[in-house]
Amino acid sequence: MQGKLYLCATPIGNLEDITLRVLRTLKEADLIAAEDTRHSIKLLNHFDIKTPMTSYHEFNKVEKARYLVDKMREGTNVALITDAGTPGISDPGEELVRQCYEAGIEVTSLPGPAACITALTISGMATRRFAFEAFLPSDKKEKQEIFEELKKETRTIILYEAPHRLVRTLSELLENLGDRRISVCRELTKTHETVFRTTVSEALSYYETEEPRGECVLVIEGKNRMEIQQEQERSWEAISIEEHMKRYLDGGTDKKEAMKLVAKDRGMKKRDVYQYLLNAGKEALE
Repeated sequence: MQGKLYLCATPIGNLEDITLRVLRTLKEADLIAAEDTRHSIKLLNHFDIKTPMTSYHEFNKVEKARYLVDKMREGTNVALITDAGTPGISDPGEELVRQCYEAGIEVTSLPGPAACITALTISGMATRRFAFEAFLPSDKKEKQEIFEELKKETRTIILYEAPHRLVRTLSELLENLGDRRISVCRELTKTHETVFRTTVSEALSYYETEEPRGECVLVIEGKNRMEIQQEQERSWEAISIEEHMKRYLDGGTDKKEAMKLVAKDRGMKKRDVYQYLLNAGKEALE
């Protein structure tokens, strides 16, 4: 029989957050694949778990995943753990999961701690809809593309950030997204857990003088839908109704639908758009 892959969520700080099911699985598995064996051995020793470990991290994730898949084909049950939290969330676990499915290996997830969800629930921000971006990319062009997408994001935004990059990221958020409400969550589930509910500009001013410590989760309010609508209306006001119509017509939209869209964009009635174009001259309707 083939083995199975178990995605085991481990504590993000407080060791008491580990589940009984994860403890049992880590003890019963044939092999534990850990992001950092030096880090994970402390967890295993604490709970007296003797299961053999092997490293599985960002720099060997493709080749090591092939090795682990071969082991599972031979009947080995593998438990995957990350340094902290749920495997596959902003870590190399997603590659192993992908290869397992391609090979027909069964995968199951043992739920538990996740920094993004923990931070969201205590942030004081809207929780029904959220966009998780994890760590922003180091490539400037790629990062700017993400900022362009986030500018009009109406969902609550969640980012991860290391302390030595926090000031730079807050500065970039202020420049690109404006001065929104933000909760800076640090040392989650640990003794010195803090949630700094403030604005992006105030957070930037604070951390420019106070050295950030510990990994951070940034929970940022989404763009207000009314603001987006008002910005769109202002942009349409900058052009004439004829130009507005022409943009839709040039894009292949028929005249009837174009008038409907123009009316919606500008907060007008369709018949008023038609009447305006009629008064402007027959050529505006052709």
